[in-house]
Amino acid sequence: METPNAPNSEAPPTVTDSPAELSQRLAGLLARIAGGDQAAFAQFYQLTSRRVFGMARRVLIDPELSEDTTQEVFLQVWQNAGKFNPDMGSPLSWLMTISHRRAVDKVRSSQSATDREARYGASSQDVDHDSVSDEVDTRLEAEAVVRCLDTLTDTQQESVRLAYYGGLTYREVAEKLNAAVPTIKSRIRDGLIRLKTCLGVS
Repeated sequence: METPNAPNSEAPPTVTDSPAELSQRLAGLLARIAGGDQAAFAQFYQLTSRRVFGMARRVLIDPELSEDTTQEVFLQVWQNAGKFNPDMGSPLSWLMTISHRRAVDKVRSSQSATDREARYGASSQDVDHDSVSDEVDTRLEAEAVVRCLDTLTDTQQESVRLAYYGGLTYREVAEKLNAAVPTIKSRIRDGLIRLKTCLGVS
């Protein structure tokens, strides 16, 4: 079964269904997705993607990792919609369980990679180097950056993280956040000014 492209979620529909109606609607969409209905998948995605991204963001913090995790969750939905059992809970409960597991797996995977890099870095240190002192300094610097990032607005944080941690261009950041390039440039410029002030960098 070929996985469809992720639907465009620039303008998600406003959901006015009651919880019971939404649950029934999502269950119906899952049944259609199990049969390979891409239109049903698009509707399901638009109705639930913000919830999934929100769950991933709470666990992972990093917006880019959260986006990757969201896409992985919906790939799993596309592939395993037929496994949903309404007797075991609501569609949203099923979806949020998948989302939480994926996010936690991503944290563990990232931590394992970080640990491997740390071990490699330690083993390749020059003998004359004070590795303990360097590690403390690096950690303090990282903690200072994290603290200062928290002083930015949510939109500034997201833009700065995508540009400097994600390595994206202004245009790529603008496309990801559905904003104009000048707006993104302004957010990043203002965010960097606030970061420099917080870190005491002239």
